[in-house]
Amino acid sequence: MESGMVRPLIAGNWKMNGLSSACETIAEVAKGLEQYSDAADCLICPPATLLSKVTETAKGSRLKTGAQDCHSAASGAHTGDVSAEMIADLGASYVIIGHSERRADHGETSEIVAAKTEAAFRAGLTPIICIGETLEEREAGRTIEVVSEQLAGSIPASAFGKAFVVAYEPVWAIGTGKVASTGQVGEVHDKVREILGERFPGQADQTPILYGGSMKPDNAAELLAVENVDGGLIGGASLKAEDFLAIYAACVSAK
Repeated sequence: MESGMVRPLIAGNWKMNGLSSACETIAEVAKGLEQYSDAADCLICPPATLLSKVTETAKGSRLKTGAQDCHSAASGAHTGDVSAEMIADLGASYVIIGHSERRADHGETSEIVAAKTEAAFRAGLTPIICIGETLEEREAGRTIEVVSEQLAGSIPASAFGKAFVVAYEPVWAIGTGKVASTGQVGEVHDKVREILGERFPGQADQTPILYGGSMKPDNAAELLAVENVDGGLIGGASLKAEDFLAIYAACVSAK
């Protein structure tokens, strides 16, 4: 996980899961973090319906909160959407942008992702910008090409000097139980660091690059040991406090 001055991050993406009772899990995680070193940041991004309650529950603890998406506009006639300013107003500090499920299910292009990233900066949020190839693209030997194109199109030039996070999530390894090999992960993360270094000189070694493809307690240590893997974007395993904390513990140990 060695990559300069970068501060690791373990981020949980609850996706479309959780009712009010799920705040019990938030309380468990917030309390559980106290037993570990503060060598990494910890974040949970619940559904928009829970963001206010989750942020209030985590208040005063080391657990940070964020949203799973935002609109590019600050306000307006966008029924059902949530702006970055609204997210910040609740006290959250991060927002996931361009997750593969948004790109696939909602047709989000890298241009849209870049506009949403601009919105996050405008509102003072830290965007977690997601990139990743499909199984078809990997089998065609286009992984680096696809990832490079997504990085170029999804991160605006205005990101220079601002805090942001990149999450590599091979689409074929999300929710499938399949996990990319450490060699596959390392190849992509090294390339991402290289591209960031070229675009944002002097900043790349401070930008966390997360792995987001079925990271769980039993494989977290191995994945987090890969150079330039600065944490994880966790799906299913973030829904259980015990599992999520185990991954955080692995991150702190790797640090």
